Amino acid sequence: MKRPLKRFASRLKNAEHWLTAQVSLAALALLRRLPPDKALNFAERVARRIGPLFGRHRVALSNLRKAYPEKSDAEIEAIASDMWANMARLAVEYVFLDKLFDFDPEAAEPGRVEVEGIEIFKRVRAEDRPHIFFTAHIGNFEFLPIAAATFGLDVSSLFRPPNNPYIADYIHRTRRIAMGRLVPSRAGAALQLARILEEGGNIGALVDQKFMRGVRTRFFGRECNTSPLVPKLARQYDCDVYPAHCIRLPGGRFRLMVGEKLVLPRDEGGSVDIERMAQQLNDVVEEWVRADPGQWMWFHKRWDIRGKRRR
Repeated sequence: MKRPLKRFASRLKNAEHWLTAQVSLAALALLRRLPPDKALNFAERVARRIGPLFGRHRVALSNLRKAYPEKSDAEIEAIASDMWANMARLAVEYVFLDKLFDFDPEAAEPGRVEVEGIEIFKRVRAEDRPHIFFTAHIGNFEFLPIAAATFGLDVSSLFRPPNNPYIADYIHRTRRIAMGRLVPSRAGAALQLARILEEGGNIGALVDQKFMRGVRTRFFGRECNTSPLVPKLARQYDCDVYPAHCIRLPGGRFRLMVGEKLVLPRDEGGSVDIERMAQQLNDVVEEWVRADPGQWMWFHKRWDIRGKRRR
């Protein structure tokens, strides 16, 4: 009896995913008919209205109050509203990636996208060794591999597919066209990334997601679990690690910033210290988020800790 019920529940869930995807993709197709700025502004207005109706809004408010105990309720609500606007824009920007990313290193006048750290891209491209770029869910984080490709730098990006398989397939196809090689975050991903680095390639990864089997670190003064993947790869291949993130500017513009390589913490034997580096990554991301709090996804359960501490 349990098996038929399980199959029925699975089919019901799949039907729900399919219906959700059809509605979402139809909405994106309609928005695609509009000029990019009109579509993005419309999505932002809708998100600011309906975002607070979701349960995740309460999660965001709770996280914000703990991160900024000195802020008033009005300030917290304003940041949460900006967060929903940012997430809506990010979703719609998938269908306009070919139109939005207009950065040209040879252009005399800046376009919609400006890049800080051009000399770093050029330096990395000239080096015959592996590199790691890390970023966070802030602003439009999808622009990093596109910008790298503009300078002839191939970056293989680790990404976590959405739970909805139909939406995941759409996003994967859209990303692959604009960004090149993608490595889904699932079993075997670490080996794929290791192989790329071993061959002298470059990888990019998001480092601000919770990881239940991660190392215990702190973020905004609160304990959380952080993935040790990037520190482990940096330790194994002794490669340079670069911070990069993209923020939104007024007028529908963007600024992508690539920083100098990190000075990695090392143990007495000279190897990268995995726990200390995981904390170092959190500290860099926290600095980004504090500078632009409305552009980070506060509804993520980043501080959800379960199980025993793992070293």
